This record gives sequence, C-alpha cells and structure tokens, in this order.
Amino acid sequence: MNQTRQHIPPSCMDDQDSESLPVDEAIERVCTQIEPVVSYEQVALRSALGRILTEDIYSQIDVPGHTNSAMDGFAIRGADIPTDGQRTLTIIGTAWAGRPYKGHVGSGECARIMTGAPLPAGTDTVVILEHAEVEGDVIRISAENQPGQNVRAAGEDIARGDLVLRAGQRLLPAQLGLLASLGIGEVKVRRRLRVAFFSTGDELCSVGEPLMEGGVYDSNRYTLHGMLIRLGADTIDMGVVRDEPEALEQALLQAADCADAIITSGGVSMGEADFVKASLSRLGEVGFWKIAVKPGRPFAFGQIKDAWFFGLPGNPVSVMVTFYVLVQPALKRLMGEHDASPLTLRMPCLSKLKKRPGRMEYQRGVMTLNKQGQLVVDKTGPQGSGILTSMAAANCFIVLPMESRSIEPGAEVEVLPFSNLV
Repeated sequence: MNQTRQHIPPSCMDDQDSESLPVDEAIERVCTQIEPVVSYEQVALRSALGRILTEDIYSQIDVPGHTNSAMDGFAIRGADIPTDGQRTLTIIGTAWAGRPYKGHVGSGECARIMTGAPLPAGTDTVVILEHAEVEGDVIRISAENQPGQNVRAAGEDIARGDLVLRAGQRLLPAQLGLLASLGIGEVKVRRRLRVAFFSTGDELCSVGEPLMEGGVYDSNRYTLHGMLIRLGADTIDMGVVRDEPEALEQALLQAADCADAIITSGGVSMGEADFVKASLSRLGEVGFWKIAVKPGRPFAFGQIKDAWFFGLPGNPVSVMVTFYVLVQPALKRLMGEHDASPLTLRMPCLSKLKKRPGRMEYQRGVMTLNKQGQLVVDKTGPQGSGILTSMAAANCFIVLPMESRSIEPGAEVEVLPFSNLV
C-alpha cells in the first residue's frame, strides 16, 4: 500500500531551497519598489556631513579665482627665459598671498612671489627659489625653465557654471571642503530617515538586567543601532518584544506610525514561536521571506502602512550580513543616495573555506598585506551564525557564489570590505 509522503519544507540548515530568492534578485526586488523620501531641509555646511543632496550644485565662481603661483619663487615673463646660458633679472617688488603686487613687471624684471599669490601684471611664469641664483636685488635664471611653469590658472579647478556635485551625492569631508571653496554655507539635503527597530524573543535580556536562567543578552539592537547611525539615520529603539502575536502586532503598528522603515531581528524562521511573517501578512504586505544566502536565509521584506519592513534572522552574524547585503542598499535608496553599490575586490585566500552549492555565502575574513605587498584574505575563525567574535575580528566578507564549492588555499576569491561601514 502506497502512502503519500508528507512534504517537509527545507530548513535553515539545508543549502538547496527552490523557494529562496537569489541574493541579486532579492536586492533588485527591494530597490525597485522603494522610492526616496521627498522631504528636504536646508542645513548649514557644518551640519551636512553624511547627508544626501537633493539638488545639483553649480559653481558661481572660478576656483581658483585668479591666476596664481603654485610655488614660492619669482614671477617673470616667459619671454625672458634664455634659450641658452643665463639671464639676469631685476627684483622690483613682492607678491604675497592676499596682498598682490600692484605694479607691472616689464622685460628684464621680476617680482618675488609666494604660493597662492596672484601673478603680477606682465608675468606668466614662476621660477622656483631653487632654480634662481639670488644676489641682492637681482636673480639669474637659466634655460632649464619653461614658459608658463608653476602657475595655476583662474578656473583651473572649477570654472564658473560648472556642475560640481549632483543630487543624490552623500556629503563626505571632501565634498564639504569643495562646497566651502565655492563660498556655499548652506545646502539642501533630504531629511534623515526614521528607522524603528526591535528584537523579538522571550529569551532576550536587555543590557543592565540580570541574566535569567536560559536567557541571553540582546546584542542585535546594539549592532543595528551602530550600523544605522553610521548610515546617517535617526533611530527609534523599541527594545525587546516578547513572543506573543498581540505584542508583536502592537509593536509593528506603533513602529509603522512613526518610522519610514522597520527592522526586526528574530521570529522569521519556521519555529512555533516565530510570528513575524504571519503578523506581516495580517497588517500589510509580504514581498518575500526567504533568500538563498548563508548566514541569513529567513528574511522577510514587505510593507506596513507607509513603512518598509525588514525582518532579519535572530542570529547575531545573520543580522549583520542581511543588513549589509539587503537592508543597507534599500535604506540608501530610501535616503535618495544615487550610488549604493558596494566595492568588491579579488585576492588570494590563505585558508581553506568549506562550502556546499545552493546558497551565496558571506564568510568573515580579514584582509592584510603579505610580505610582497599583495592584498590577501584569511578567514577569521569559526563561521557559525551566532559567533560574533569572528565577526568582530573581521574587516571584510569573503563572498562565495551560489553554486561554488569549497575553496582551497591560494584560490582567488571575491572580497567585500566593510570595516568602515558596518
């Protein structure tokens, strides 16, 4: 007698799962649905670090604003450079940065000039101090000099009307300096994202509480807080929510009323107390809830009211991997940042890496320079999804494609640096 075999869905331990989305497809689904926030604010330049521009910036001035000297030396007429031998020129004045020489330099004359000082009228060339023989009020120059040397032309860096920064640019220190060089003291930027987050689980204790029997301290809220602050979001920490459907739904609705995005950790797998997917279905829309990644397969994406929802796994390393791979690009898109693509490198791997086909893996690694000055990567230790020590020792992910197998020492691998991001 034949019996119908009951279908058992793949577990988080299985590498093959036809219901799990490939990582690239999951990222595309997320980022094509999300549109940037439309609100903006005008902020002072000193308050604009890390913010996202909402409009293109055009220069209203030339930078530099005048033709000036790139070196300390003597401003001369290029035509006075001898074709061979030496020529003597008379020093008739000095040009300082901020105090230009007002006179005219004629043939056979020169003016001392400091770096940044405007070239005096009649001159077009600067001879550096080391290439001039000075005796009293005269100098001798040789044919080794070239007309036009050591001069920075007006508008050489930026010309009036040039597009200097595009909307969607994240403002870093170099961009702040660039804006300051144009005399711009305020910029229009997108408002900060409001991101609410909480952890789920009866076993979780907050830092500062006594550790109950069978309990663990909640580390996920601290890593999420750190990653969100680095990203430039305003955070709303809602603490720990117990494994009760009513409590979970109340927290989700509260978060949706005050945030642009909601991030939870835990409760998205297939355990009896994992209520996140069901609650998301009742309160909003489920986009997908499993991705072919290790660590971090259980991952819910959807929407509650006007807030985007990201349900992360409960294991600490899975939280960081899924945040970096999926949540961070989505939040950057929501912020209006036009370039959210991470930089990847290829380099030899020093260690053997175990892997089975079926999921893209993000193993923790540390990049270093070997004795030959070549970048190499090594794994940082045990790769279990709950082992934060190997994550804390890492400065990159070693990215192994879905269908790849174990990696032998010396093989070239793709590396995703993250030390300054997560």
